Amino acid sequence: MVEAFPLIELHGTPEARGRLYGQQAAERIRRSIGHYAAQLSAAGHGAERVRGWARDFVPSIEAFEPSFVAEMRGISEGANVPFEDIVLINARTEVLQLGKRSAAAAVPSPKADPDGCTGVILLPEATQDGLLVHGQNWDWKSECAETGVVLRIREENGPDILTFVEAGGLARAGLNSAGVAVTANYLESDRDYRELGVPLALLRRKFLQSEHLAMAMRTAYVTKKSGSNNIMLSHADGVALNFECAPDETFLVHPQNGMLVHANHWQSPVALGKLKDTGIANTPDTLYRDMRVRSLLEAKQGRLDMAAVRDALFDDFQHPWAVCRPPRLSLAGNLSATVAMLLMQPKLGVLEIAPLPAINKTFTRYTLDGGAAQAVAA
Repeated sequence: MVEAFPLIELHGTPEARGRLYGQQAAERIRRSIGHYAAQLSAAGHGAERVRGWARDFVPSIEAFEPSFVAEMRGISEGANVPFEDIVLINARTEVLQLGKRSAAAAVPSPKADPDGCTGVILLPEATQDGLLVHGQNWDWKSECAETGVVLRIREENGPDILTFVEAGGLARAGLNSAGVAVTANYLESDRDYRELGVPLALLRRKFLQSEHLAMAMRTAYVTKKSGSNNIMLSHADGVALNFECAPDETFLVHPQNGMLVHANHWQSPVALGKLKDTGIANTPDTLYRDMRVRSLLEAKQGRLDMAAVRDALFDDFQHPWAVCRPPRLSLAGNLSATVAMLLMQPKLGVLEIAPLPAINKTFTRYTLDGGAAQAVAA
C-alpha cells in the first residue's frame, strides 16, 4: 500500500511556522536530507562541501525574501538538524547541479536525473463546469514518495497557501486563497549555472504568497536564477501563462484553445532561436509526452473537467517511458518514477494528489478551508 502524503497545518510568524513544521515532519525531513546527502557523497562530495554550497545561497535568499531564511531556521530548530541541510532541500536542484559540475569531485559525478514533469492547465472556457483545472505529473526519484508532505499555511500578511513539497521545503506546487496556482517543469539550456541565483523552490513559494497574479508574474520575470526552469502560472478566474525561464531571460508560451500543456523541452520559437536545449538527451520522452496529453484532452472537447486531466495524465503510451511513469531506471541510472500526480481547482481551493500513480490509483483531497484530508478513488 502506498502511503498518502501527510497534511501539516502551519500558522504564526515565519520562525514559529518553521518550528511547527520541523517538529511535525522531522522524520521525513531527515529522510530528505539523507537521500540527497547520500547522492552527493556517492559523487565524491563530503558533508562540509555540500553545506558550503548551501550556505552560498543564503545571501541571495536573504535579499530575495528574508522571511524565508527565518522560516528555514525555524524548521532546522524544530527538526533538530543543521540549518544548511534545510537550505540544501530548498536548493537541491541547484546543489545537485553544482555537484555534477564541480571539477573538485573525487570521483566522476553521475549524470543528473532531472525532474521530468508533464503539466496541464485548462481554462474555464474549455471546461464543462467553467472551473479552471491545473494539474501535473511530478517525475523524480521514486524514493521521494516517502518524503513528500502537504502544507496548509495560514499567513498573517497574505493569502493562505496549500502546497505539496519535499519535507523541509517551503513550496513546490500548489495554490493560494487569492486564486493563484503554480506548477513547474525541468528545463535545461546552455546558459545554465554560470552564476548563482535564487533557488527555484523559493520562487514558487513567493508566487504562492502573491495576492495578485501580476506580482507572481513579475517575480518569474525579474528574479535571477541559477538554471533554466519552466513555470506554469494560473488564476482561478481564467488566466494562465507559461514562462520558459533561462537564468537571464524569460519567454512566454500562451494557451491554445483554452489549454496549456508543457513537458521538459523548450517550446517558444523565440527561445529556440536564442539558446540551445541541452535537456532532451536525458529526457527524450518529453518530445511526445505533451503531444499525448494534448491529443487525449482535445478528444474530449466539450467534456473536459478535472477527471479528464487525470485520465490524460494516467497515459501509459510507450510504458515505462510514459506520461505516467512507473518506477524504472533512468538514463542516469537512478530509480525514477512519477512520484505524484497533482490536480488542482484553485477556485474551490482543492488539491488532489496520488503518490506513485502508476501503481496507486487512490488520491487524497486536501482543501484550503480547514477540513481534514480525505481519500478519493480515481
